[in-house]
Amino acid sequence: MKRILVIEDEPLIRDEIVLLLEQSEYQVDKITDFRETTQQALEYEVDLIILDLNLPGETGFQICRNLKSKTSLPILVLTSREQLKDEIFALRLGADEYLTKPFKKERLLVRIENLLKRYEGRNSLLERDNFLLDRNTYTLYINGNSILLPKNQGKLLEALLTAGGTVVTKEKLSMKLWNTTEFIDENALQVNIARLKKVMRDAGITIQVQSVRGIGYKLEEAGKYEK
Repeated sequence: MKRILVIEDEPLIRDEIVLLLEQSEYQVDKITDFRETTQQALEYEVDLIILDLNLPGETGFQICRNLKSKTSLPILVLTSREQLKDEIFALRLGADEYLTKPFKKERLLVRIENLLKRYEGRNSLLERDNFLLDRNTYTLYINGNSILLPKNQGKLLEALLTAGGTVVTKEKLSMKLWNTTEFIDENALQVNIARLKKVMRDAGITIQVQSVRGIGYKLEEAGKYEK
């Protein structure tokens, strides 16, 4: 069952969209607290995002830009802004569809269906800067080349990529690798991180793994990376 995240601040409209999607047999998540909306959105594992533009805090334009810089998820903008310049701006930021309110339910459902079909098979791909990671096979694609990562390195890179540049704690990484945080020698995690760093540097990836002392790890631009 496909999963959709609804980012809409008007409760009545949000509830209408959620009900429509659930009746159409989609699983639905929604954001109701609009502090750090982009970061919240990145924490959901969904197949598509429905995004309003007029939001408190970050605007829909900012959220669209931020999400598209960190993920390849399809974004359907659903907004009351009818001006052509707004539609063009949103599409240039990476939005995949632009639909105005009030909307026909059938039209929204068809747009969603078409977007999901268009992205079929791409859900396994995590995109960042100059490379792609296939999270099913842990194959790294960069500059026309492919690198099959060892399973542990692939899991680590997947966790760091899905965090969207925020810190992933050592405990979460241990759970990702070994499904436990007990009886795990921290050196084992450090060894796997070190190996991943080397692979990324050798491949020419423009971001690197940065240690956050006492907490965990995150991805940063290579220019900020401390050797």
